[in-house]
Amino acid sequence: MARKVIAVLPPLLLCGIGIVGILLLCLPTKDLREPPGFKYGIVLDAGSSHTTMFVYKWPADNENDTGIVSQHSMCDVEGGGISSYAENPPAAGKSLKQCLNQAVSDVPRERHPLTPLYLGATAGMRLLNLTNSTASDSILSAVTSTLKSYPFDFRGAKILLGEDEGLFGWVTANYLLENLIKYSWIGQWFRPKRPTLGAMDLGGASTQITFETQNLIEDPQDGVMLRLYGQTYKVYTHSFLCYGRDQILRRTLSKVMKANGYKTNMSNPCWPKGYRRNFTLQDVYNSPCTAAEKPDRYDPQRTIDMGGSGNTAQCHLHVDSLFNFTSCSFSSCSFDGVFQPNLSGNFIAFSAFFYTVDFIQTVMKRRVASPKDLNAAAEEICSASWTELLQKAPKQEKWLPDYCTVASFVYLLITKGYRFDESSFPNITFLKKAGDTSIGWALGYMLNLTNMIPADKVGFRKGVNYSSWVILILLFVAVILMALVTAFCLLRSGKQHRTM
Repeated sequence: MARKVIAVLPPLLLCGIGIVGILLLCLPTKDLREPPGFKYGIVLDAGSSHTTMFVYKWPADNENDTGIVSQHSMCDVEGGGISSYAENPPAAGKSLKQCLNQAVSDVPRERHPLTPLYLGATAGMRLLNLTNSTASDSILSAVTSTLKSYPFDFRGAKILLGEDEGLFGWVTANYLLENLIKYSWIGQWFRPKRPTLGAMDLGGASTQITFETQNLIEDPQDGVMLRLYGQTYKVYTHSFLCYGRDQILRRTLSKVMKANGYKTNMSNPCWPKGYRRNFTLQDVYNSPCTAAEKPDRYDPQRTIDMGGSGNTAQCHLHVDSLFNFTSCSFSSCSFDGVFQPNLSGNFIAFSAFFYTVDFIQTVMKRRVASPKDLNAAAEEICSASWTELLQKAPKQEKWLPDYCTVASFVYLLITKGYRFDESSFPNITFLKKAGDTSIGWALGYMLNLTNMIPADKVGFRKGVNYSSWVILILLFVAVILMALVTAFCLLRSGKQHRTM
């Protein structure tokens, strides 16, 4: 009787296979042959201390133009930022070639002429433009010449305004964390009903704070109305030039030297005991951020021999003196007379904010859940000797002497400057990436310039054509029916066999 069962199954299977085959033939040929390709975009983040290249990608199908943008690759340019080439502008362009050559490999050849390429320079070039506009123009000309020599769609090299840097960082953070728009599992775009996050960026020469607010923005220069995906956002943003990590270190050294009467040999309370370094006056004062504190008899080549004393309280006073907390012509200010509305919502802190807190958590093994935690961690770093710090993090020798200054600065900036307290400090999350994508201004900059964050509402966009969904559902139903019919026939044949 087994032969009877076998005789029944082939027609059923052939019928089922025929149905599946017909349905498969009805599906769009493109969907079956290959997955959709990708579009690419390249942004060079020309910061004050270094340049980083980001290659982004997103699905290339026509109905997905706003993309789900992700970071495809990145490359750190060797050497300093492009502003460091003021004496040799052509070298600024040449410095980018290694990473641009990587981009040539990372982006498929057929996509090269369709891939937009941008360079945005930040606070380092803003400072150079203030002191030597001829040099900054020459550097931009040199990097433009290099970028144009590559097979991409070059769309410009420019110096970003500080407020733009803050805004694009805010857009990046909220885009990556899907607060502006979200792509659902059923292939549709929708705007999630959740608040945006504030963004805090600490670069080499400036720091930015940006957040959505419902309060009156008393200084029009700090207020922006953004319309993204059909939604309007009232955003407060301010960029503080000369308050980036590298400039803070220079300014603190200047305060220490001034307090010591610009002697040739002196101690630095912000450096660990046992650490010593020589530097010239021009290393500190060749910046507009410190130019006002030059000694009367200024010799740029004069060498200073400085050793660390690890005095936490004294270091704290020097760093605190970098801020002006007294003058304010508005109802409320952060520092230096800059208006700031009341904080609202949660915040993301990235760049040097993240690296500083990450050092505290991973190397110093301390939690950072409150202002007291951050202050205590800064005090522990400042009181540690050079030997102790080297034992804890031998691979970070280059950065170790400066963690006391930077940690103290981060504590003062967040608490006294931006006015985070015990209740609001836990609202800050210190992040380097969201998923596999770095948080910074570069992605928001590209999204804006490629019109991938339109002001008009995106509406519902399907990842697959409606007809394709219908066919796939019919295919699924057909397979289920075929399985049920086969099972029914097997059961029926089994009953017949037992009856006979």
